[in-house]
Amino acid sequence: MKLLYNLGIWGYYLLLRVVSVRNKKAQKWIAGRKEIFVRLKEAIAPGELILWFHASSLGEFEQGRPVIEAIRALSPEYKILLTFFSPSGYELRKDYPFADYVFYLPLDTPKNAARFIEIVQPKKAFFIKYEFWYNYLTQLKKAEVPTYIFSALFRPSQIFFKPWGRWYLQAIRTFEQIFVQNQDSYDLLAKYNFTNVSLSGDTRLDRVGQIADASPKLEKLEFFCNGQKIIIAGSTWPEDEEFLIPYMNKLPEGVKFVIAPHEVTPQSLARISSAIEKSYVYYSTATKDELLKADVLIVDGYGSLNSIYRYGHVAYVGGGFTSGIHSILEPAVFGLPVLFGPDYHKFQEAHDMLAIGAASCINKAEEFNSQMDSYLFDHEKLRVASSMASGYVNKNRGASKAIVKFLFPS
Repeated sequence: MKLLYNLGIWGYYLLLRVVSVRNKKAQKWIAGRKEIFVRLKEAIAPGELILWFHASSLGEFEQGRPVIEAIRALSPEYKILLTFFSPSGYELRKDYPFADYVFYLPLDTPKNAARFIEIVQPKKAFFIKYEFWYNYLTQLKKAEVPTYIFSALFRPSQIFFKPWGRWYLQAIRTFEQIFVQNQDSYDLLAKYNFTNVSLSGDTRLDRVGQIADASPKLEKLEFFCNGQKIIIAGSTWPEDEEFLIPYMNKLPEGVKFVIAPHEVTPQSLARISSAIEKSYVYYSTATKDELLKADVLIVDGYGSLNSIYRYGHVAYVGGGFTSGIHSILEPAVFGLPVLFGPDYHKFQEAHDMLAIGAASCINKAEEFNSQMDSYLFDHEKLRVASSMASGYVNKNRGASKAIVKFLFPS
């Protein structure tokens, strides 16, 4: 099975080589790993005290960020190495000021993993949420490097809990300590005789809390809102827009709409704008007068959605009809009840917020229309759901502090 795993890793690499002819993301994935060991050796001096953090992509990085920054403040004698698997994380955070070194993670082969650890010689290694690279974990154990994972989630459907995947479970056993998000993960690991597990919660709640606390006022949003009720649709995909835009085109008086597509490209912006029948403006170019008159604001850039949510009353978060919902905590921290599609089951916060009435799952346009109307026109329902959303985030902050205290008790 290990041979099949390694063959699968090489197969994935060859597939990326093929699709990189046309796919820019794949091109960046390949280019970012060229001569990576040479660059690592040039960057890291022998004898440096390295703490290695690995995140798959931008979302996992944001999840780990409170822990990274707390450890940096607590133990400045260490240097931070941050690696990413995906270009969407690396390209946006390669200049992250709290890391001394930022690189792509070399492909998970036995040779690469051994060479990486030999060069870096980390004092501790940290993985975030789902990163279970077999060769890296086994090589870290061989090198006697204490290794941790936090904000982790485990489900019976994962390969390590299948009869044919028990060999992979041995890699999970290499962790010095496993910090899980929920009781289900804790109980599942206990079933397999894991004793090195802490139920610490989700560090993303700390991060969205930090973002909300530091969220700047956006003058353009203040002009656009102008005392109206605001619906914000964040990280949308075409599947989401199929029912969002028809609803948008029938907005009642006193309601405005902000839409921020997940992929900001000329094609996605043209797709959205061509279907809108209301007056609309683009965030990057809108003037004050245009914002005051417009019914719809199209966010045509990255990096501002976190702060835009503070101006909303209700949010729709995309991805639930594709590969999984995007962050519903970002609007929730500002007290926005959240609607999303049916692919939410891997996200603990979605289950929690549905249970307390701070969120709604919709499966089709009619459900979206009915639920959105109820929030807009039932003031008491909106007030209660809003209180539940912000209360959920505030109540569950603190995972990062607990993890850091465990790792650095003095």
